[in-house]
Amino acid sequence: VLAAEPGSLIYAGLKRGFDRAALEREVNRGTSDLCLHRFEPAVGDCLFLPAGLVHAPGAGLLIAEIQQASNTTFRLFDWNRVGPDGKPRQLHIEQGLAAINYAAGPAAVQTPESTDDPRVVRLVACDKFVLERVTLAPGESWTLTSDDRFHIVSVVQGDAATVGPEIGASEALPLGTTCLVPACLQSTTFTSSSGATLLTAYLP
Repeated sequence: VLAAEPGSLIYAGLKRGFDRAALEREVNRGTSDLCLHRFEPAVGDCLFLPAGLVHAPGAGLLIAEIQQASNTTFRLFDWNRVGPDGKPRQLHIEQGLAAINYAAGPAAVQTPESTDDPRVVRLVACDKFVLERVTLAPGESWTLTSDDRFHIVSVVQGDAATVGPEIGASEALPLGTTCLVPACLQSTTFTSSSGATLLTAYLP
């Protein structure tokens, strides 16, 4: 979660005790949100939402979403919104109900795990990707050394720049920038004059 207005909600996972029959009943009534676990997130919160976990971000949130290479979405409810053509968007009731993991229960905010580098914490590690958060103090730098994988690095707070002999001249990375660090680079250094928070995602 990068920004959150007061009262903003995230819906993640079914409340305890709701099975397929109960969810289907509420979906048909247009009140499926009553079945969902909800909470008011704080900036910096991270959720891991594996396939089969029903979820939705509420209004007033700015989030960074990292996912496996799949664009499949089954929509159970669309908050009574309409598309650019003035018509409701397509729902996928049967496919969605069949895809849900009803034993998963409510989702919890991830507890960051420390690493060998005090600037880096691990947020998610699964069979599809690893997600870590890098915090740089003003004037501090962090070097990403080659591990034979590409890394996707996003600047989610402050601003940064890349430096390194293989890159050449320093390249500015303003807030909101995402860059791909190829596996062939031996090292890439990220620095920040004012302080920054980076997200880095890579294959396990």
